[in-house]
Amino acid sequence: MAIDYTVIVVYLLGMLAMGWWGMRRAKSKSEFLVAGRRLGPAMYSGTMAAIVLGGASTIGGVGLGYQYGLSGAWMVFTIGLGLLALSVFFSARIARLKVYTVSEMLDLRYGGRAGVISGVVMWAYTLMLAVTSTIAYATIFDVLFDLNRTVAIVLGGSIVVAYSTLGGMWSITLTDMVQFVVKTVGVLLLLLPIAVVKAGGFGEMRDQLPTSYFDPLGIGGETIFTYVLIYTFGMLIGQDIWQRVFTARSDRTAKWGGTVAGTYCLAYALAGAVIGTAAKVLYPELGSADDAFATIVKDELPVGVRGLVLAAALAAVMSTSSGALIACATVANNDIWSRLRGKVTGGERDEVAGNRAFILIMGVGVIGTAIALNNVVEALTVAYNLLVGGLLVPILGGLLWKRGTVHGALASVIVGGLAVIGLMAGYGILANEPVYYGLLLSLAAYVAVSLATPATDEAVLTVWRERLAGRGAPELVSEPVPAPQ
Repeated sequence: MAIDYTVIVVYLLGMLAMGWWGMRRAKSKSEFLVAGRRLGPAMYSGTMAAIVLGGASTIGGVGLGYQYGLSGAWMVFTIGLGLLALSVFFSARIARLKVYTVSEMLDLRYGGRAGVISGVVMWAYTLMLAVTSTIAYATIFDVLFDLNRTVAIVLGGSIVVAYSTLGGMWSITLTDMVQFVVKTVGVLLLLLPIAVVKAGGFGEMRDQLPTSYFDPLGIGGETIFTYVLIYTFGMLIGQDIWQRVFTARSDRTAKWGGTVAGTYCLAYALAGAVIGTAAKVLYPELGSADDAFATIVKDELPVGVRGLVLAAALAAVMSTSSGALIACATVANNDIWSRLRGKVTGGERDEVAGNRAFILIMGVGVIGTAIALNNVVEALTVAYNLLVGGLLVPILGGLLWKRGTVHGALASVIVGGLAVIGLMAGYGILANEPVYYGLLLSLAAYVAVSLATPATDEAVLTVWRERLAGRGAPELVSEPVPAPQ
């Protein structure tokens, strides 16, 4: 394993070096939080694909393939569909707004007063997303170095916190681009063909496994619908995803670069399912489906290649973890802390230190929570249920329905969020009903309260339309748009 260890160590040191290099570029708030809004198509596509394809998409995607066959691709496939929908229909308008957070967009659209409540919901989502990504280090470092769970989480989490704190979005962008290349080579170009060959080819796989493993809908229609509801719609509204849209050089880059990234996700989804199906042929009696990735890597890959593929798994986890971390810190500082203090934020350069401090504080909190938490699936389900149930309707309503009001948006967030929490307590965290009914109640509250309250002031809507069109959008946006008196 010496060569494999060397590959991994060199990769980890490279991530830290990228963080140090990124620190030299992150001299303003815009550079630190959204990479100066300067990413071109190639780098934008690579980094967007890197953030949405995390440990759940890689290790979990292979596990679903092991358990269900080719239909196990649906989870990651719906992520790709969500990214395609965001890129084609919304990303150009989002990029033209020139904001830093989803809550700033809500304030701009509704005339203020929606930021803190929506910020708290978004912060909870990004925090749990960062925590669940950080927990995944325990699995990977256990395979690599036989480390205990706490040490593995501290080691992996500390590296991500270090490079994210140093250079903000520039460091994360540079490391994500490397991680995208490593994932592409490790999973698509190496592990996929080797796994199929080791399993005897597709013909042998068909002979060895039940026909349900090759049924595109074998995982179940209700499961697929739930994936669409949670992951496809979740891709449309998550702060971690929007913050990457804000890094695009132009609205055209956001649209077409995101479309390329979404298409890549579809291919990645199918690759993970095929690898998992091959692992089922090779190891039919694994104790857990999630062990399929690590097992096939350890037992079937040659020295050196094994290290690169394990580095690809680390890359997948680190890209999601760092993206969620900077999103969590950005929301905590800009949407919650600054507003609760009632303090007008300073200039671009003055705010870098504050945002850097919040990444460090949130990072330490994420590592501590990851050590204390055991059930990753439940934590991630809570995060996505709150996100979709509480924020999907007011965000998409603001983009698509002129009659939506700030009171309707607030009612939607509160009713949807509380409904999801109450329904999870009643039906169980992993049940489908909380997000189904929570979303319906959120929609009903939004429409009813919006129609029952005065329409949004025309002056606010005029500013909103100007910004959506890319006219009069300041590069520096740090305060919510006040409601007209």
